[in-house]
Amino acid sequence: MVKRVIKKNGDEIFPIGLGCMRFPTDKGNIDEETTKEFIMYGINNGINYLDTAYAYHNGANEPFLGRILKIKDENGVTYRDKIKLATKLPSWLVKSREDMDSFLNEQLERLQTDYVDYYYVHNVDLTALKRLEDLGVYDFLTKAKEKGLIKNAGFSFHGSPDEFNELVDHYDWDVCLVQYNYLDTNIQAGIEGIKYAHSKGLGVFIMEPLKGGLLARSLPDECENLFKEKDPSRSNADWAFSWLLNHEEITCVLSGIDNMDKMQENLAIGHRVKPNSFSDEEIATVNEVQEIIQSLLKINCATCGYCLPCPRGVNIPECFSIYNDKYLFNKKGVGPISNAFMRYCMIVGE
Repeated sequence: MVKRVIKKNGDEIFPIGLGCMRFPTDKGNIDEETTKEFIMYGINNGINYLDTAYAYHNGANEPFLGRILKIKDENGVTYRDKIKLATKLPSWLVKSREDMDSFLNEQLERLQTDYVDYYYVHNVDLTALKRLEDLGVYDFLTKAKEKGLIKNAGFSFHGSPDEFNELVDHYDWDVCLVQYNYLDTNIQAGIEGIKYAHSKGLGVFIMEPLKGGLLARSLPDECENLFKEKDPSRSNADWAFSWLLNHEEITCVLSGIDNMDKMQENLAIGHRVKPNSFSDEEIATVNEVQEIIQSLLKINCATCGYCLPCPRGVNIPECFSIYNDKYLFNKKGVGPISNAFMRYCMIVGE
């Protein structure tokens, strides 16, 4: 099994991690039996990093993981002891230094654990981080580490490339979490920021590797043909994950797995792809696909849902997705776009 080592702490991490935001749901709640099955299978077959957050599934994600990770295997070892567990401080809810301790204590209770391996300051750019600095976030992180409540401190970045390196240098971080995929190479940290964080010894974890599923779905015919001509056995998701894992600076790619088939495919990719293993022809193929999609894509949306809830009740990612599909696949799109617009008008009363 090929694991990647974080310079600052020596942790060995499997190249694919489980991002818990996109667990399958049933009537608005986590489908617990289905999710439990593929989580345990994944851990038993290599996954050793799980990433959750205070707000995922309206607060239900952490308690669910707490229950699952208490389960013991046939040797009496809990699944909690088999993995590195990551969660995040909900920065937008923090109003005081005391709030930080309160949220962490609540999260430890929810997760039914004495400590968190990786604790991120969630959803920050330089402005948001400076606000938290004034409230004492660095004192909070340092003391939480001293008490053993968190093992490593990091940040989940949602800013611009020109801010990233400065943010890295603001504190003695252990890890960072950034959006990166073969379409989004120059947003957030970008490759230069990723290289900078890696040079400082930080673990670099990747979110939105499939751009909200866009890169795993059917692609424009020209892109499909390019991929199939190069390697007919490889799925679109495989191309996207493999391209990321080819980067030696990347520690782990978080996958929003929601079924067993995806888990098995992602495990196979994680076991197979090594850093710097892509050929020049494979890199050129991805670059060509990137250029085609970027020329057609009208709105750069990863469908992460951070823009929701909309104060006017609009499903913004759905509307963007319909609009993009019109141009990506040359769809007329009049019906779906008109319907989405009509729903918007009904909601806002216009």
